[in-house]
Amino acid sequence: MEKVEIANTVTDGEKPSPVRHPTSSPPPIMSDPTPDRLLANPLAGLQRAELVEHGRRFVEDHNLGEEYIGLFERAAVLAQNPLSFRDPDSEFRTDRSLEEERDVLERELTHKWDQPKSLYALVVTCALGAMVQGWNERVFPFPNTFYKKAFKITDNEWIYGLVNSAPYLCCAIIGCWLTEPLNHYFGRRGTIFISCAISSVTCLGQGLTQTWWQMLVTRFLLGLGIGPKSATIPVYASECTPSAIRGGLVMMWQMWTAFGIMLGLLTGVAVLNVGHSTDTMFINWRLMTGSPMFLPLIVCALVYFNPESPRWHIKNGNYSKAFESLIRLRHSDIQAARDLIYINVLLEREEEISRSRNRLVEIFTIPRNRHALQASLIAMIMQQLCGVNVLVYYSASVLQDFKDDYHSIRRALLGTMGFGLINFVFALPAVFTIDTFGRRNLLLVTFPLMALFMLITCLLNNISNGEGPSLTLIGMYLFTVVYSPGEGPVPFVYSAECYPLYIRDIGMSIATAVTWFFNWLLAFTWPPMHNKIGSAAFGMYAGLNVVGFVFILLLVPETRNRTLEELDAVFQVPSKDQAMYGIRQLGWLFGRWIWGQGAVGKPVLVVGGGGGIARDRGMNNGGVEMESGIAAGGVANDGQDRPFPVDDSSSVNRVA
Repeated sequence: MEKVEIANTVTDGEKPSPVRHPTSSPPPIMSDPTPDRLLANPLAGLQRAELVEHGRRFVEDHNLGEEYIGLFERAAVLAQNPLSFRDPDSEFRTDRSLEEERDVLERELTHKWDQPKSLYALVVTCALGAMVQGWNERVFPFPNTFYKKAFKITDNEWIYGLVNSAPYLCCAIIGCWLTEPLNHYFGRRGTIFISCAISSVTCLGQGLTQTWWQMLVTRFLLGLGIGPKSATIPVYASECTPSAIRGGLVMMWQMWTAFGIMLGLLTGVAVLNVGHSTDTMFINWRLMTGSPMFLPLIVCALVYFNPESPRWHIKNGNYSKAFESLIRLRHSDIQAARDLIYINVLLEREEEISRSRNRLVEIFTIPRNRHALQASLIAMIMQQLCGVNVLVYYSASVLQDFKDDYHSIRRALLGTMGFGLINFVFALPAVFTIDTFGRRNLLLVTFPLMALFMLITCLLNNISNGEGPSLTLIGMYLFTVVYSPGEGPVPFVYSAECYPLYIRDIGMSIATAVTWFFNWLLAFTWPPMHNKIGSAAFGMYAGLNVVGFVFILLLVPETRNRTLEELDAVFQVPSKDQAMYGIRQLGWLFGRWIWGQGAVGKPVLVVGGGGGIARDRGMNNGGVEMESGIAAGGVANDGQDRPFPVDDSSSVNRVA
């Protein structure tokens, strides 16, 4: 982990914050320069008697039933400090009738994967939804080889690119922005049901189309299923699961999406021999495009057997149903009551902040927020501009080498299937490396390698001279091996943790829309570009990987193992100082590992505490490395001062 020092400084021209005495009342929200402090632990500072009273009033105010008053009085104390049941004077120690609750709370800490079957059923449903996502996006490399001849658009690369890229254009301009209203009116389960139903119907429509413009319309409408689903399923899983296993769900989405990609490619190979022609009268390509329609129906059938998100119920004022959901998702009533109280106080603080601040404006005007947006967009945009989706969407066409005989097509599709297998297998190590190696380090290591392997793909494709796809596949496979554990999962994990809590949903919405837009841009422009300049198009993406490395080196700080306070300090660093730190870090790496100057110390990034500025001290051995807690699965702790936070559902994109 890179070394960081906290400097006792303030931003130029800004007055130091006054020191508050312990008896002082908290400042109004608008005067608090860091509203995330309000979300750190809203129950912090309350005495035990106040917490007990809070629990009693919670039951009375929300008509949960007098029989739950004692339960919620104990739960309110746990909501402030989930480890308080271990205190010697805790009623969980002194009251023998509470031994069962105490044992459940203790086991929660020691056996984090011991969860109710209903929770794992929900996780399975979300995993199936992720597979739908991957299958919807990646099934098209196979049929696009056939349908462009069937629809007589082989000579119009712009139409060919537009048809292929239509879903991602819809995601960028419509789908992503429908997520919030769909979730507001239909809930998480309803949004998942609607988006999967759209996916199923449009996939069936793809298989029945008779003209290219019909295919264009159905694929554009497919984006209405892809966009809301991609934003809602991770949120739904995050809001329903305990914090101990919540962070891993960010990686789960990426992993099972990669598995869906592999399923789509395997299905394409399985139906490849149904008809040996590219004419419309044969159905192999229609089966390929229609095959993703079945898995969404399974998700639709399962989703309403799972409980609705308790957070969504609370936002709609239905506390009894929220409590019922949590009872199904936790082993005991005490865990459900504790989580319900804490989710509620967090939502109250979020609404308080929303009424007092223009969050959309502040994401651009406050330097800390703007720097996080800048780093997030770099990671997201480069996920597309690295060129991976060229291989995903058009690898079969590239490997055909402009041949349209059936043998060449079959060989190209088998090579593309190998891409899907490698993508899934090498996505698995990222579950471990993303936390042990770090987000920034993974990107800095993999981008030069991606540039190298994309260049190799360019050279091998250029010298193949019609000898078949084997040489080009070497470069493609090597690129995929490096991409899958690096730029594949990192952008979404990074974006999920870099924004302050109070603007995280807005930041993620912007980042997601931007990445879908560049996804569309790449898919739309590749066919005419490759037709015009051939293998040199791969060389262009090799150059863009070098550009991505430079931007990440200069403008993307590390977020691994950062608490909320440390993230605030890190993203307060002016871009100029962050860039200078990156340059000196690169110099240190060259000096240590290439020039052999092992005695030179690591550069230290000095960031201002409490809104201060950063100063890069260059080659300094005296830096203090920031050690901090981390939430399970690698998502930075959302700043809760509690030893065991029970609601950090903001660790992935939130949907109102």
